[in-house]
Order: sequence, then C-alpha cells, then structure tokens
Amino acid sequence: MKIVNTNELEETSWISPKKKFAGMGKQVSGALGRNPNSTDLNERHPFDVEILRVEPGMIPYPYHSHSAQWEFYHVISGSGMLRYEEGERDIKEGDAFLFKPGEPHQLINNGNSDLIIYVIADNPIGESCYYPDSNKWLVRSPQGQLIRSDSIDYYDGEE
Repeated sequence: MKIVNTNELEETSWISPKKKFAGMGKQVSGALGRNPNSTDLNERHPFDVEILRVEPGMIPYPYHSHSAQWEFYHVISGSGMLRYEEGERDIKEGDAFLFKPGEPHQLINNGNSDLIIYVIADNPIGESCYYPDSNKWLVRSPQGQLIRSDSIDYYDGEE
C-alpha cells in the first residue's frame, strides 16, 4: 500500500495558446504509482483521480465527450457552471455528477473563487474524444495522440 498527502502533491497547470482554456490539477493516481501506459491493471489502476482547480473566469477544457470513459465529478469548493447536452446549469460545493460515454460536457468557473473538483475517471484503453464545437476527434494510441489525420493543434477550432 502507498499513501500520499494531497496537500503535498505538486500541482501541474495548462493554458491554451489564446488563454481561453486553463486549469491546474493534482494527479493523485499518478502519485500513488499509476502507470497510464501499462495494460497491467495492477500498474494502470482501474480508475484515475485528479484534484482539478479552475480559477475564476476560466474553462479547463473544450466541450467534449468520451467514446468509452466514465467521469465522476464532485465539487469540493467554489461554484461555476456545467455545460452539458441538455444545456447549462449552475454547480456549487457538494454537487456530484456523472458522465457516461457519449455525453458531452464542460466546466466553466463563472464564480468569484477557485472551483475545486475531484474528478474520477476509469480511463479505458482505446479511449477517444469528440469535440462538438469544432467537429473533431482525438484518437489516442500507444505512441501518443492524433487529432484527425491532419497535424492540427489540440485547441484548433476551439478558441
């Protein structure tokens, strides 16, 4: 067994070229030894846990759906908006929601403080994503990722 203290984990950040998308995350499963490239479930782990932090006014990811992945979200603090297939709705501390494969979703921090969310995903092998706003697909492979067959940027058509 391995134990980590999430307060001590390094937070990684990302930002898109035009600064529309940005977020920060603590990779809890990675700290516990998860190897996402392994096909051995003892190394890969059956789920992945992240503590996502989104600053006010930011959106962590483009609107997207997964081909095979389930994602569970639990709002730990802050408030924001959830964009999903049926429209938009406000989210706040204590809210929990689940997206099954094929259900598009996006988080938006339209609040005045950081939005902090536990994200738990099963990260199946062979997962791909669809981006309805730009009508593109991201296909993962063991060698990396490919968006369509053209060499385009992840954020192309999103900003």
